[in-house]
Amino acid sequence: MNNLKKAMLILIVLLGTVTSAQQLPQFTQYMYNTISVNPAYAGSRETLNATILHRNQWAGLEGNPRTSTFSMHTPLRNERIGLGISYINDRLGFESTNYVYGDFSYSVPVSEEVKMSFGLKAGFTSYNLENPDPNDMFFNANFNSWNPNFGAGFYIGSNRWYAGISSPRILNTDLNDGEFQAVERNSYYAIGGLVLDISENTKFKPTMISKFTNGAPATYDFTANFLFNEKFWIGASYRVNDASNFGAFMDYQISNDIRIGYAYDLPTSTIKPYTGGTHEIILIYELKKRQRGPVKSPRYF
Repeated sequence: MNNLKKAMLILIVLLGTVTSAQQLPQFTQYMYNTISVNPAYAGSRETLNATILHRNQWAGLEGNPRTSTFSMHTPLRNERIGLGISYINDRLGFESTNYVYGDFSYSVPVSEEVKMSFGLKAGFTSYNLENPDPNDMFFNANFNSWNPNFGAGFYIGSNRWYAGISSPRILNTDLNDGEFQAVERNSYYAIGGLVLDISENTKFKPTMISKFTNGAPATYDFTANFLFNEKFWIGASYRVNDASNFGAFMDYQISNDIRIGYAYDLPTSTIKPYTGGTHEIILIYELKKRQRGPVKSPRYF
């Protein structure tokens, strides 16, 4: 690696550490990964749900952000209680952050179709910074630490609409006792969405998520997608913040239990000429229960 590339990469790492690297990563297909930001969502699918997602942000840029996630949640026999677990690995240059958290939710029926849930999230955040060159006097640190944190959330909805607020990390923790701060910042999320019938085989599904973090610009994600024949989703998204971007995505139900999706983002900021965009893939497994009696309406969230 030449000195110019090395200096640019170190700058990316330091800027990311100070400003945003310790915020939870954001996803284009956030509406299918709600458990990562709101513990009250645990068990809301009324069956076992497991989701794997990988995001390669700003592809082609050396040291670019890469994020991998795994989550699983399910209701218990007492259907008012939901449990979940989630893991996120977020990498930026020589820096990586791991989030390992468990989720608990308790639901209260508001009506025959609407449920209101309260949730708690608790676990650990691991921060690691590797030294790319032990002989480098400018960048001579190695850090590896684990710190506890917790969060809370509220979620209300039916199979046709939802809304929620949450703070998945409540403590502002300095993950690093070294030469500079790496603060895990407290963030607040607001989410919402609904499903509208356009025809017998076509549905329109707009959703949104907003994120507010102390010391960082607020972000707002808006998506609009269409569902055809309960199998194929296609849509577009737009993120409003200091690094706005357009996105497009599609998902396909390849079997009763398995769904796969892909998303592509194109940044509109000054980084656009230096990257091929952002790629995101998702794989969802959801155990379908055999129905005894009337078939329930499918859940769209």
